[in-house]
Amino acid sequence: MTDTRKTLDVDVAVIGAGSGGLSVASGSAQLGLKVVLFERGEMGGDCLNTGCVPSKALIHTAKHAQAMRENAKFGIAAAEPQIDWQAVKSHIHGVIEQIAPVDSQERFEGLGCTVIREHARFEDEKTLISDSVRVTARRIVIAAGSRALVPPIPGLADAPYLTNETLFEIDALPEHLIILGGGPIGMEMAQAFTRLGSKVSVIEMSKAFGKADPEHADLARRKLISEGVELLEGNKAEKVDHTNGTIRVTASSDQGETVVEGTHLLVALGRTPNLDGLDLEKGNVETNKQGIVTKDNLKSVSNSRVWAVGDIAGCGQFTHLAGWHASIFTQAALMKLPAKANPNPLPAVTYVQPELAQIGMTEAEARDAHGDKVEVAQFAFEENDRAIAERETSGSVKIFTKGGGKLLGASVYGEGAGDIAQIIAYAIANGQKLRSLTSHISPYPTRAEAVKRAASSHFQSTVFGKPMRTAVSILQRIP
Repeated sequence: MTDTRKTLDVDVAVIGAGSGGLSVASGSAQLGLKVVLFERGEMGGDCLNTGCVPSKALIHTAKHAQAMRENAKFGIAAAEPQIDWQAVKSHIHGVIEQIAPVDSQERFEGLGCTVIREHARFEDEKTLISDSVRVTARRIVIAAGSRALVPPIPGLADAPYLTNETLFEIDALPEHLIILGGGPIGMEMAQAFTRLGSKVSVIEMSKAFGKADPEHADLARRKLISEGVELLEGNKAEKVDHTNGTIRVTASSDQGETVVEGTHLLVALGRTPNLDGLDLEKGNVETNKQGIVTKDNLKSVSNSRVWAVGDIAGCGQFTHLAGWHASIFTQAALMKLPAKANPNPLPAVTYVQPELAQIGMTEAEARDAHGDKVEVAQFAFEENDRAIAERETSGSVKIFTKGGGKLLGASVYGEGAGDIAQIIAYAIANGQKLRSLTSHISPYPTRAEAVKRAASSHFQSTVFGKPMRTAVSILQRIP
């Protein structure tokens, strides 16, 4: 049979039009290189279509619903919201549609990219093929992302389970949503659907918010439970049954067996890299369970033409990390600079309300690495005037340091924690010390002022201790 594929020879070939792939394609094209971009699904990838964007649109809708219930504390009559699920879905899709042009095929073709809306796979170490083209490239960037991990729980494959890819398309608001997994996705959706009127049960094998600061995680857990989320921690899902529209999950714990019955089941047990179907062995691309095995600059350890960015690089699964990876590729591969993928601490935010943000090391990680040298600077939002005015005083800013004020990490739990944490992320990324977080004028009244107050608390005893009081007393004698 004659091969009718069109042959292309380019500088950069990209597999995947998610956050990382789009950023690589855009940067390469704007530098004047010939770029081919493959995408078999929707432009914008998981984040735009089934992940970050729709979930945050839903979370914000749920926040408005909850505000109606809590209006009385502001002198406004409380009311139970009436939820129109179809209108909620229209809002979600409207948000996606408004952002979509930025990630569209038309935009990238306008930048000079050749966009192929087909599945790409390796033919050999330097060649990719799809149904219509054969592409030889000097550099091949794999940005194929990840998908929801679906474990082999007996009966699960035969049940109508949901993942983030299908959750936002359901026809009706769940009467009782069962969620497997107490990580960021599971807990965000648990609170959102509870606020929209669903009964929600979360089954978590260990602890919900397990990677967060324990103190802040406990506050977040208690908040969700107070709103009505049923949280079954220390429970492992053993079996799933589906009969006449009812889903039953059998879970086991040290206390015995529990059966949870619901109308919908969401699997939120983490993600797995999209390695299947790429014929990576033909491209001599080494992989492991996390994804493509790379050097610290994201170049494949086994094929020097190949680079990996985003979830499939195995360094973390965040949209902002994928964007960072794209900048590392641009610097290391195109500009020949000594860029590395992980020089800065990775920020992570769980968008429950209040938000839960983590940067760099947790306190436990810091103490494991540095022992008793670790110090914690903390300031509670219950002492922050803006938080008091808004009646949202839960949580605090916690900053972890070691000798000389070196910043190791931070945890923030409170309204707007993700935005507040960026101040600390900036300081760490630029090699600044704790004192730098005290040297700016923070506008009043703002929640972010808590960062400065936390940092300042570390120096309280030095500034106002006995030695300084003695020094000031002596200095006052000078005319």
